[in-house]
Amino acid sequence: MRRREFITLLGGAAAAWPLTAPAQERVRHVGVLVPAAAGTPLWQGFVAAFREELQKLGWSPRNVAIQERWGANAEQVRSHAAELVAMAPDVLLGGGATGSRALLQATRTIPIVFAFVPDPVALGFVSSLARPGGNITGFANYEVGIGVKWLELLKQIAPDVSRVEIIYDPANPLAAEIRSRKACRSADPIRHQVRVGDQS
Repeated sequence: MRRREFITLLGGAAAAWPLTAPAQERVRHVGVLVPAAAGTPLWQGFVAAFREELQKLGWSPRNVAIQERWGANAEQVRSHAAELVAMAPDVLLGGGATGSRALLQATRTIPIVFAFVPDPVALGFVSSLARPGGNITGFANYEVGIGVKWLELLKQIAPDVSRVEIIYDPANPLAAEIRSRKACRSADPIRHQVRVGDQS
């Protein structure tokens, strides 16, 4: 089995692989980086679903070894990313933009699959959706421009709305599109914004 096929499996695009294999089948190694404290319900479900789908496709401890690392803050995420890369796995799975970015900064050779990343192009992970390039690929959970549509729908449902507060991470480049008054010209209800970490 080629490494590219393995990445396809992790992305969920492969229906199944042939399960017949030589007696001495090589164990594949997968590193999973989760940007949350261990046991966080949302991410626990994500990891459980990932393991379950692999098992349905014939991947078990017999032929795949999965190393999980959970990071509750940026420092832990970076540290765990370096640790996983040092293990030289066949492929890495990054949770969200935070986990995927840390892995990409740690290696430009080991294949990386990202999940729960809203706009990999804007984040600089890939050059384009059609041709990602480099050593990273994956799936976006929504198109960033949909944030504008949320505001448009809000104005249709509640036309008298004149103020919307947006909680955002100023370090996230995706926030710029929703903050942009030009992008929200059809909804235009934004009068106040709240930055994550602001004391006001």
